[in-house]
Amino acid sequence: MKKRIQEIFERNAFGVCEWWGEKLGIKIQRIRLFFIYFSFISVGLSFLIYLSMAFILEHKELFKHVFSKKRTNIWDL
Repeated sequence: MKKRIQEIFERNAFGVCEWWGEKLGIKIQRIRLFFIYFSFISVGLSFLIYLSMAFILEHKELFKHVFSKKRTNIWDL
């Protein structure tokens, strides 16, 4: 039962911990534990950080497009 719940969570958890694990070379379980422990210490702040990172990862192509534009002038938006 525990394994099944873990698989469901891993498939539906936006992939933030997996992405950080690949980038930093750290086990995914350690990153998840960090978020869990940090959420107890910060009273839910890590949950908001996690959701913001999930949003950015889901829309990273949009952010790449916006920030990759070459501006010729400081006033160009």
